[in-house]
Amino acid sequence: MSDKAFVQVRDLKRVFDVSRPWLNRVLERQDKQFLKAVDGVSFDIRKGETFALVGESGSGKSTVARMVVGLLKPSGGTVAIDGVSMNDVNVAQERQRLRKRIQMIFQDPYASLNPRWRVGRIIAEPIRAFGIIQGDAAIEARVGELLSLVGLHPDDAKKFPHEFSGGQRQRIAIARALASNAEFIVCDEPTSALDVSVQAQILNLMRDLQEKFGLTYLFISHNLAVVRHMATRIGVMYLGRLVEVSDGKQLFAAPRHPYTKMLLDAVPDLAMVGKPREGVKGEIPNPINPPSGCTFHPRCPLVFDRCRIENPPVIDGVACHAVNAGREAA
Repeated sequence: MSDKAFVQVRDLKRVFDVSRPWLNRVLERQDKQFLKAVDGVSFDIRKGETFALVGESGSGKSTVARMVVGLLKPSGGTVAIDGVSMNDVNVAQERQRLRKRIQMIFQDPYASLNPRWRVGRIIAEPIRAFGIIQGDAAIEARVGELLSLVGLHPDDAKKFPHEFSGGQRQRIAIARALASNAEFIVCDEPTSALDVSVQAQILNLMRDLQEKFGLTYLFISHNLAVVRHMATRIGVMYLGRLVEVSDGKQLFAAPRHPYTKMLLDAVPDLAMVGKPREGVKGEIPNPINPPSGCTFHPRCPLVFDRCRIENPPVIDGVACHAVNAGREAA
């Protein structure tokens, strides 16, 4: 694994205009409303590692994922992959060449595959689009190789997506992602729609492929048990901001931010049976009208006056006034 950052995300922001129609606002004398889905997120991903973003639903994880791959335009900030800025229009041709090295695996394997196309055509589409292999026979042979690689049979190329189970469809989605010789794959909740036993098979497949091809993953999940199995490093998101970034093992052994501790306490653990545990308290606030200061302060057990006024900066991987002031034991 290289120490050099393969993916660099700096001060990424995304604001959505969620205002009511103009006439309604005029009649009801309402101002425009804006939702900050992502607010100043920065992180690096080294080549060959898995960086996971975790947090409750509504924390902005999937929005970050879509901006990183270029499906959503950032309101601010930059994304650079292998030194090429995804925002720079002056290097459009180079960015287009880079796109074939970037793929995305979506959450729902039932919605991410074209139901009218046979599997062979679905997997072959990136190969044809980027001109990676020429000739129908060679492309068909490559599709068979990819299907075998993800644990399916080459003859499955003749079938339609509805003829497969959810786990098998996700394997097809992985084969499609590998078809363009991708090096960086963004995985947006890739196992959340699958049964637990199937989840383990898909996660093991993804780890095996990572080791075999040196793949780099951005892994989006709300499930810390899944993240523990996959992630090299972990970023914890809350209401559009990163509140803690840490090595995977370190985060589970010694979480620092109160929100991270809250999420970990909610993970089922047989060793904790019969022992008192803190459950997840409260809900994510309305992102249109977030709390002042630290947005986590209404739910935080360590809250003090400064938290209600000032948004904490990220210091030593943690954005928390209480932690940075040494009040963790309070």
